[in-house]
Amino acid sequence: MTHQVHAFEPPERFVAGTVGPPGERSFFLQARGGGRVVSVALEKVQVSLLAEKLEELLTEAARRFGVDLELPPAEPVVESDNEPLESPVDEEFRVGTLGLAFDVDSATVVIEAIAAGEGELDVEDAEAEAVEDDDDDDEPDDDLDRLRVRLTPQATREFISRARRVVAAGRPPCPLCGQPLDPRGHLCPRHNGYHR
Repeated sequence: MTHQVHAFEPPERFVAGTVGPPGERSFFLQARGGGRVVSVALEKVQVSLLAEKLEELLTEAARRFGVDLELPPAEPVVESDNEPLESPVDEEFRVGTLGLAFDVDSATVVIEAIAAGEGELDVEDAEAEAVEDDDDDDEPDDDLDRLRVRLTPQATREFISRARRVVAAGRPPCPLCGQPLDPRGHLCPRHNGYHR
């Protein structure tokens, strides 16, 4: 079976977004460029973890490689992308693994979303590593579809900001147990199942 690599180096737009009401949202990564739009589905925890690991990757790249990743204070703040996902949102595949790398030569962040193989969803494998070069030719999962984007540090920061807003826009957490509050009521385990 043939696999597809959807490469956007760089994309015109790369965002995390959702479809559906809070509590029933489906999460997507969407890349646009060259007259095409690719959307891949993933879990909320993967979006949250991706934002966290990207922040760590930028910090580590600045520390390890001495790359200046901060904006000069005189530069104007760019308006954040709050637009919805481009319609129609057609899922290319469901993400199983997320891979991150920092390319020192071009000072860019490489994000790779790899399809889940054989129906498994491996959220635990969404780990990030700061590496000097992007060496994707010898990966064992080369028979799986993937989405690959290459972002500047500024575009990566914009992605992180939006991803965190998207994750936080859901149902608010219970102050006692941390589980999402349901508008119809919440049976908090800290109250032994009783409503207040």
